[in-house]
Amino acid sequence: MKLIFSKLETLSKLSFLTKIKGYISLLKLRLSSLVVMSAFFGYLLAGGNLSSIVFFELIMGGILITGSSNGFNQIIESKTDALMTRTSTRPLPSGILNNFEAILFCSIIGFLGLYLLLDINFSSFILGLLAMVIYTVIYTPLKKISPFSVFIGAIPGSFPPLLGYVAVSNSFGLEPGILFMVQFFWQFPHFWALAWKLDDDYKKAGFRMLPSGEKNQKSAFQIMLYSAFLVPVSMLPWAAEMTGNWSMIVGIIISLVMYFPAVKLYFTLENKYASQLMFMSFIYLPILFSIYCFNQI
Repeated sequence: MKLIFSKLETLSKLSFLTKIKGYISLLKLRLSSLVVMSAFFGYLLAGGNLSSIVFFELIMGGILITGSSNGFNQIIESKTDALMTRTSTRPLPSGILNNFEAILFCSIIGFLGLYLLLDINFSSFILGLLAMVIYTVIYTPLKKISPFSVFIGAIPGSFPPLLGYVAVSNSFGLEPGILFMVQFFWQFPHFWALAWKLDDDYKKAGFRMLPSGEKNQKSAFQIMLYSAFLVPVSMLPWAAEMTGNWSMIVGIIISLVMYFPAVKLYFTLENKYASQLMFMSFIYLPILFSIYCFNQI
């Protein structure tokens, strides 16, 4: 009898831990960390105080809102996630969580995230709310309809540095707009490189994420084109006299380094260059935003 109770207790603990891991998985913490990083740099560029309660509310609010949006995305796409190798082990298709549990969790953390941003200022609250609505209500359903969904998804994806700046300034203007533009153009080569690698898996769920809808030279050309845009876009903070000359030099160099695998991908259509571009995109923003912060005028 004791052995039976012991086994039941072990199963209960395992089930509880599995549920907790499922809730954490809904947040997509790796993606959320990119959001927090960009918001952090926007906050620094605006002269924000790192010891302020505002900084804590910005970081926590950003994590919760991004996690809520990611969770609702998984709720909407739970059936299609089950069709793809990459996503079949997520909490909903694997049965770790049910829809009610996921909806309740995402609603609570989304509300908390918005409350934290509202406590900073109304402008931050509006940005957080817009990001959630655009990502879940427009971008997610559009993924099955048109490759244009990537453009829509890039809009809320570019809010983090803007949000960080507005958390300090409580106003929209040239400086936060420039940070938005930098992250906006960065997202296209970043996401399309990933979509190139995962094209076969995406097609299992009916997603056409590459710019031409197919893994061909037309898509590779647009990837190369948007990678080239990063050269002038990376110079915008310098042109607006937000940052010094070193930011311009470093921006041009790392943009050209990122452009190289995009060119190779166009001429060869080989997956290895999409992998190189994806890797470069992950380190691009931290380097660029760091030099912006350290080379302010």
